[in-house]
Amino acid sequence: MLRSRIIPCLLLHDGGLVKTRQFKEAKYVGDPLNAVKIFNEKEVDELMLIDIDATAHAQTPNFALLKGLAVESRMPLGYGGGVTTAQQATQIIASGFEKVSISAAALTRPALIHEMAEAVGAQSVVVTLDVRKNKLLPGHTIYTRNGTEKQKASLLEFCQQAVELGAGEIVINSIDRDGEMAGYDLELAKLVRKTVSSPVTMLGGAGNSTHMQELIDAVGVVGAAAGSMFVFKGPYRAVLINYARPDRLV
Repeated sequence: MLRSRIIPCLLLHDGGLVKTRQFKEAKYVGDPLNAVKIFNEKEVDELMLIDIDATAHAQTPNFALLKGLAVESRMPLGYGGGVTTAQQATQIIASGFEKVSISAAALTRPALIHEMAEAVGAQSVVVTLDVRKNKLLPGHTIYTRNGTEKQKASLLEFCQQAVELGAGEIVINSIDRDGEMAGYDLELAKLVRKTVSSPVTMLGGAGNSTHMQELIDAVGVVGAAAGSMFVFKGPYRAVLINYARPDRLV
């Protein structure tokens, strides 16, 4: 039986971990290996790692770093950043990761989703879409390359296409709410959940376990991912890696 998952999402930048606010103001929050060891002890459902340099600078994944993190990890791991081929996805899975995420590469060449699903299995293929709410028109627009490039593809239509091509999970990341810790975009979550048959994970906005429970109550079984909530504490955003889950999680 499927159940909701609570997922820390950590951003890799220059070999360290950072946390952003609306995809800006990257603040150093620690060493990735140390974070993996801490989350091991917290017994998290899974951990998502996104390299925000790789795609933006046309870099390939840092396979040595990923292998080192996987060796230390006792929890399911997901990775995104710089993946452009099924062969790279296969290498990441072989190193010990359970999931591989693609974003810009999926929008540029949707066939890659199918190729990855054939190579590593649909359950390991994640399509992550960074979105920003439209200011004048209803709906949301997809952005790539750390929120700098606007895409023409319709969000809901591309979600459906990705699932048809073999994506085992869709992650929706709200740029507007990134690092704000004021709650998820529940209306967006409902729209995507209604549209997508595969598992859905929402990212962007969680500041406490109540926000996660609100998401779960609104859409049912879902992945509730967060960054700031797991690395900051208090009004001055002191760095403290932590993990909490809703008491009524279902």
